[in-house]
Amino acid sequence: MQDATAMEALALFALIFAAVATLLHLISTAVSLWRLRKIPSTAANLPAGERVTIIRPVCGVDPFERLTLCSTFKLDYRDYDIIFCSASEQDPVVPLVRALMAEHPHVRAQLLIGDDRSTPNPKLNNLMKGWRAATAPWIVMADSNVLMPKSYIDDLFQAWRPDTGLVCSPPIGSHPQGFWAELECAFLNTYQARWQLSADAVGFGFAQGKSMLWRRHDLEQAGGIRALALEIAEDAAATKIVRGRGKVVRLVDRPFPQPIGRRSARQVWDRQVRWARLRRATFVPYYLMELLTGSLFPIVAGVYAAADLGIDPFLTGGVLGAIWFGAEAVLARAGGWHISAWSPAAWLVRDLALPVLWLQGFAGNRFTWRGTHMTVADTSAVSQS
Repeated sequence: MQDATAMEALALFALIFAAVATLLHLISTAVSLWRLRKIPSTAANLPAGERVTIIRPVCGVDPFERLTLCSTFKLDYRDYDIIFCSASEQDPVVPLVRALMAEHPHVRAQLLIGDDRSTPNPKLNNLMKGWRAATAPWIVMADSNVLMPKSYIDDLFQAWRPDTGLVCSPPIGSHPQGFWAELECAFLNTYQARWQLSADAVGFGFAQGKSMLWRRHDLEQAGGIRALALEIAEDAAATKIVRGRGKVVRLVDRPFPQPIGRRSARQVWDRQVRWARLRRATFVPYYLMELLTGSLFPIVAGVYAAADLGIDPFLTGGVLGAIWFGAEAVLARAGGWHISAWSPAAWLVRDLALPVLWLQGFAGNRFTWRGTHMTVADTSAVSQS
């Protein structure tokens, strides 16, 4: 009798968990859809029109490097300049940058070269010379693989409010070539971007290092660009700096694309493990909840509850899967994000991999970024130096 009662209680818990998780999935999708379809603000407090400097650290040549770097020269914004930063004259991206600058002489741009190793973060080291050279009151730090629309700066400013300390954009994967690149899009778009847009909508926006719009004075008041080295990931440090000053991080309503190209399974996995370990090291409470954000556990729980209630478990699993992945398909189409015949398989593989990825976040502290071996423990060296 007690065993039967325990089984009924477990089935009830499984049913409630599956229902709540699925509801949260649909709510996060609805919030993201609302964000994507919002009418741009015309609030008088927008700082648009002020001078902006875009700093782009460059390192190596990715498959779409010319496309993404060239987009920096074609923005509609009236008053901006560009600073490219490379650690080495011998970097293969340097000739490309110089060629693009020669092709667009009407845009103010410069290339700074020098290896400043003042922090364990090579990207931040590369950015520092650009920050020192910039004179505009507004600074955009943008990764070299961000594809900027013509409205890029205006879109960033549209998200700015009086309580804002930083505006960012999560990356949206585009131009995938092959299944593993499809899997990368599955992680970036309807999973990570969806949750980030939803968190931002309720006041819990997290910085994203892909694109960061700063009011220069705000970051200088917090200790300058070197303050971003207090965490091994500059976006984690940026989030804590902004919140510590009583302000909020906001995300753009329509995130900017990042062309993916061809990926290997190892490249996709290593990137996701790197991000998982950084999130685990910098925002532990949020990371703990990530285990339950995919479809695997809710569908398994729903199937278990259905079997206990005498409902066809295969039908239940199929319906739940259709709800979860159907919502992702609707979101991808509404956002103009990549979707293909491979997307459902990529979403399924992603959700099967999420528990393993979550465990990998706890399995070590080491990761590799563009050939540089790093550890999440490197942040202690920064804070003590």
